[in-house]
Amino acid sequence: MAGWREGVGTLWRTLVGKLWLTIIALVACVLLTLGFFLIPYVDITFANSAAVKRMLIYVGIVGFSMTTVFALFLLKKITQPMRQLIDAADSVRQGDYGTRVHVEAHDEIGELASTFNLMAARLEENIRDLNIEKEQLAGVLRSMSDAMITFNREGEVQLTNPAGQRLLEDWKAISWEEEREAVAVSSSRIPEPLYPLFDQVRTTLEDRSANVLVRQSVWAVNMAPLFLDNEVRGAVAVLRDVTEAMNMEKMRKDFVANVSHEIRTPLSMMQGYSEALLDGFADSPEEQGELLHVIHDESLRMGRLVKDLLDLARMEAGHTDISRERVDIGELVERVYRKFAVRAKEDELDFSLEREEEDLVLEQADEDRLEQVVTNLLDNAFRHTPSGRKVTIAVKPTITDGDALTIYVADEGHGIPAEDVPYIFERFYKADKARTRAASSGTGLGLAIVKNIVDAHGGRIQVESVVGEGTKFRVILPKNGRSL
Repeated sequence: MAGWREGVGTLWRTLVGKLWLTIIALVACVLLTLGFFLIPYVDITFANSAAVKRMLIYVGIVGFSMTTVFALFLLKKITQPMRQLIDAADSVRQGDYGTRVHVEAHDEIGELASTFNLMAARLEENIRDLNIEKEQLAGVLRSMSDAMITFNREGEVQLTNPAGQRLLEDWKAISWEEEREAVAVSSSRIPEPLYPLFDQVRTTLEDRSANVLVRQSVWAVNMAPLFLDNEVRGAVAVLRDVTEAMNMEKMRKDFVANVSHEIRTPLSMMQGYSEALLDGFADSPEEQGELLHVIHDESLRMGRLVKDLLDLARMEAGHTDISRERVDIGELVERVYRKFAVRAKEDELDFSLEREEEDLVLEQADEDRLEQVVTNLLDNAFRHTPSGRKVTIAVKPTITDGDALTIYVADEGHGIPAEDVPYIFERFYKADKARTRAASSGTGLGLAIVKNIVDAHGGRIQVESVVGEGTKFRVILPKNGRSL
């Protein structure tokens, strides 16, 4: 009973139901009007008035039945197709763009159904194209190594790629020294370093680029406005970490300046002394010999500089020639010790060797390169240790790693300031800013070459230094040639 009532109620709410009720009401009004005027006339005119009245009742019943049949016909031809269209439109609204309406009619309802199917097909095609473009854009953003961040007009983050998300998370932990106004801070989550650039883009409606310094990193930022109906709706920023590039550019400039300085000094001395010889300032053979000796020494010094530069360039380019063979590192260190023992006596230094009695062997190493490492470290220690002080070289198994050997070179020299220790392996870096090359026969490249050779062997080099007490270098090399 409840289902029948619900069906009747649903029918009354349809267009056919309302039309049916209207027709029934009209038929009822007509029949009542006719009955009101005809019944008295029938009673007076016809002898068998009851039969006539029954005929009128039958006609009314037939009329109501015909209206019902007509309503059912309209229900099938109009209401059901319209209901299919409504259900299909609701499915499309919920995202089912493959929905189609199957109506077998050639009237307006059929044309409406065909138009709906064409619209749904075109909409499905457009949505598919948009999804393809969206996936392509998402793939491009995911593959970008640069950070990409979009902001709305208020500066709130709208979209990021993975690199941008990591950058925002890293910057979120930073307490910026300069804060924006309280109103801006409360309505915006744009990182502090990007806010001035964002404000310019939002004001000028033009692209802006700048380098932003965040702690020890430098970021190249390109920011462009986003428009909607000729109005700025936000901005998109692309950030690239150019710290390494900036450091490399600085190193390049410093390298050119240092090389120019290093070469200019011996060239100036060679030019000056050769001019003195040409002008005849050296009267005696002894003076001429002295001048020629200085020219020879400076030429050797410049030759060493050029050789070291070429070696270092090859190493940093990955062209280090390392011959892998079995090397007795104990014998190598002892051989270098004997070579420097004479120099230690001349410089009045206390030079000692410490080595274990057991075999200290590297299975895959380059003996010549490792000898260059030990020689450079000892030469550096001798040049910066005053007379009467101690220099020690030692080779021992590594305590923390039994598959490695450690070479120690320690001196009681001037020491290296703590702030200079991270940079001593850079080319031409001078921990003692007051020290000049004239007071030292080094080229300023020894430690850089040492670092590259140790890295090529898969090892590590460590430094401990205290100003006024001395410096200790620790070279850790793997026995089996594998990187530590």
